[in-house]
Amino acid sequence: MNALAPTPMARTASVRQIVFAVAPHLVLLDACGPMEAFWRAELEMRSMIGSQSEENVAYRTRVASVEGGVLATHVGLPVVVERLDALENEPIDTVIVAGTFDADRMVLDPALINWLKRAAPRIRRVCSVCVGAFYLGAAGLLKGRRATTHWRSADEFARCFPAVEVDPDPIFIRDVRDGRAVWTSAGVTAGIDLALALIEEDLGHAVAMQAARRLVVFMKRPGGQSQFSATLDAQHVAGGEFDALHAWMAGHLNDDLSVERLAERARMSPRTFARRYVEAVGRTPAKTVEALRLEAASRALSQSRRPMKRIALDCGFGTEQNLRRAFVRRFGVPPLNYRERFASLRVG
Repeated sequence: MNALAPTPMARTASVRQIVFAVAPHLVLLDACGPMEAFWRAELEMRSMIGSQSEENVAYRTRVASVEGGVLATHVGLPVVVERLDALENEPIDTVIVAGTFDADRMVLDPALINWLKRAAPRIRRVCSVCVGAFYLGAAGLLKGRRATTHWRSADEFARCFPAVEVDPDPIFIRDVRDGRAVWTSAGVTAGIDLALALIEEDLGHAVAMQAARRLVVFMKRPGGQSQFSATLDAQHVAGGEFDALHAWMAGHLNDDLSVERLAERARMSPRTFARRYVEAVGRTPAKTVEALRLEAASRALSQSRRPMKRIALDCGFGTEQNLRRAFVRRFGVPPLNYRERFASLRVG
């Protein structure tokens, strides 16, 4: 089954050729998700210019591996791909290295690494999804750069490539050095967010948002958004002991969330609660409260135009000044700057 068959060759010079460089045991969504985003942008551009032709007007996507032919994927669906060496003289705009399954035992293909080394100087953008970042690292394309990958593989990635500034938190990172941008993203669905950001860079915000709408994506997530949900993370590390409390906290951010009040909810003395909470979660209750409030505030800033004062009150910061201090401490920018950078329209 040719599930990832290339689209027809475009004759328009402005068409950007996107090549997905893949290896055996491909994580299918790492490639298919971004491909769908590019195709939806293609449809939007055709609609805008009124093109009824089968020829591409914005993007042509191709999928290639070292050997070409039938490629195994980790879900068992074989796909037919091209050979990378057949693309040596092609005008490639962007390369996206997709991830493979079971990163803990992943063996990198030296031939794919060498192809990336040769091809990268002539390619405008080099990107990775999930553990595809390991290939960019091995090819020397991330040295001295800030990069991300799937949170489960971040520690191993940092050990393998000490010259890379690894940040496991963002959904994707765009690092520009010497006039060249390298993009890395977190795992699986984060590849769609990466593709939407690339589309926005190429074709503008409106087209990217329409592509998201066509994909029935609730919203276009900003790269700086965390891979983690503060609530989910707290519940995970607590092992269930404080799940009900965390759910209550997330729904009462503008309430009194002092240790005394939380201890009362947990039916413990403040001293016992504070000790057991740190033992279970690995941080103080106050740190969790701040993380939950910051997550809610950042979501409100990026998804709405609510006044800053209203957001500060709703999220439990009380005043705009407290909200500003917390944002500068956590994100390095004040709330207004965060909104300007990450604000996106609701779609659906």
